[in-house]
Amino acid sequence: MATDYDAPRTTVDDDDTRSDELEGPGTQGALQTAVIDDDELEAADSFDLPGADLSSEEISVQILAAQADEFTCASCFLVRHRSQIALDRDGQLYCMDCEG
Repeated sequence: MATDYDAPRTTVDDDDTRSDELEGPGTQGALQTAVIDDDELEAADSFDLPGADLSSEEISVQILAAQADEFTCASCFLVRHRSQIALDRDGQLYCMDCEG
């Protein structure tokens, strides 16, 4: 006989026998409750998630002028050490990552 697995269940007996099979021997009616660790919840509150609204936060950073041994790559615009210069094209300096 073919079984239609998409059809809704109509009998309660099928559910009772399956739940007994899943519990196994020795767990007759034993209820399990979730234990929540309060310390972990408090620690999780201190984490900032990506995309969180930080518009009320004030950020202060110290901006340093370009040093004599640094250059700004004309391709990726990152400040690099002069040892990373790979190409000097008409005064435009390119780093090894962009030209490599």
